[in-house]
Amino acid sequence: MTALAVDRRTPERSGDRREFSVKASTLIYAGALVAIGADDLAVPMSTATTLQGVGRAEGRVDNSTGADGDLTVSVGSGIYRYANSAAADEITAADIGENCYGVDDQTVALTNGTNTRSVAGKIYDVDAHGVWVDFR
Repeated sequence: MTALAVDRRTPERSGDRREFSVKASTLIYAGALVAIGADDLAVPMSTATTLQGVGRAEGRVDNSTGADGDLTVSVGSGIYRYANSAAADEITAADIGENCYGVDDQTVALTNGTNTRSVAGKIYDVDAHGVWVDFR
């Protein structure tokens, strides 16, 4: 393309929400940690190595009787609090800024579980109620 010669209205997105096609036979609960699989379809986060955390489900989506992509899920891409793992996988304030790993659709851990977990997001903060995960 050539350089502008007149004013242009450039489209924008806030980046707060995204829509993803949902995998077949999948139920995603509102508030769940959502991940994208190798097939580019949304699923609840789980212990797997082929996922990438993308954010929080903004509503419940039940594609349990549908085919791949029949439904979409709105996903918030901000900072959200999820449950903290325990023992050696418990996240502390010393871990802020590091990656955290998905255990399930509401729990994150400090480690990849000996290469069994995918990155959920970045550790933003930790409090008595859980881990604040940054999906931005």
